[in-house]
Amino acid sequence: MEKVSLAVIGGSGVYELKNVRILKELNLSTPFGKPSDKITIGRTGDRLAAFLPRHGKGHRIMPGEVPVKANIYALKSLGVEKIISVSAVGSLKEEIRPTDIVLPSQIIDKTKYRELSYFGGGIVGHISFADPFCINMKRKISEIILKYLSDKKSSKRLFTEETYVCIEGPQFSTRAESNLHRSWGAGVIGMTAIPEAKLAREAEICYITIALATDYDCWKENEEGVGISMVLEYMKENNRMINEVLPLILEQIPVGDECSCRTAAKYAVITAKDVIPSKIKKNLALFYDKYWKAAS
Repeated sequence: MEKVSLAVIGGSGVYELKNVRILKELNLSTPFGKPSDKITIGRTGDRLAAFLPRHGKGHRIMPGEVPVKANIYALKSLGVEKIISVSAVGSLKEEIRPTDIVLPSQIIDKTKYRELSYFGGGIVGHISFADPFCINMKRKISEIILKYLSDKKSSKRLFTEETYVCIEGPQFSTRAESNLHRSWGAGVIGMTAIPEAKLAREAEICYITIALATDYDCWKENEEGVGISMVLEYMKENNRMINEVLPLILEQIPVGDECSCRTAAKYAVITAKDVIPSKIKKNLALFYDKYWKAAS
């Protein structure tokens, strides 16, 4: 099969790739279990792209239950170099309105129970995560979205310098928590960017989140706290927009270009090669065998 360089991970309400010609579905297995669902391969223009619904079709997987290790591994096995994640988020700032778009620049990790790394169990590694989202992807996707909004004469706005707070969920924040996050200067809050961004970096895949605001969380006084009915109302509009934008991104974003994300683990592994358990070495060969062979 032709190499699939691009992938989309769909969030709440985004369970399929629309406006893309679907070619096949793949039912993959990985050393880390099954992905969230079958992976759809589609074509837009002259590009192939993979699509994976994060929560499974029908939305049956909670944020803390998403098999992220399997998802990232499965996409890497297809040759994916770049992942575009779509995520519904709450706004922590007045100026970020429901249906506005955010390409975050930073993450604050407030998750509690998730597996955050491929390392462990006999192998130790450390990657740089100072800039959690691919800067090169962000620059190009910003251009594409801004042109789209201009062409549509849309009132939606794009924000590119915000911090995404990732909470465990599945409950939304308390008002006290929401105000705490605001005091940190964070812009949006969600439940899925972690550990996706961390694992994608360990797998040397460029990764970015397109965060779509659905509500004001619960920090606004004299307003009802965020509820699922409020989220669903704005989600429909967000999904219409993202299904128009994604084909543009998939057709225009560069592939095969140089990026530091794709060598992020070059010096990450600290453990001596000859003491890494054979099972661990086999499971992670997809990511790191090129470095182990070079060191032989």
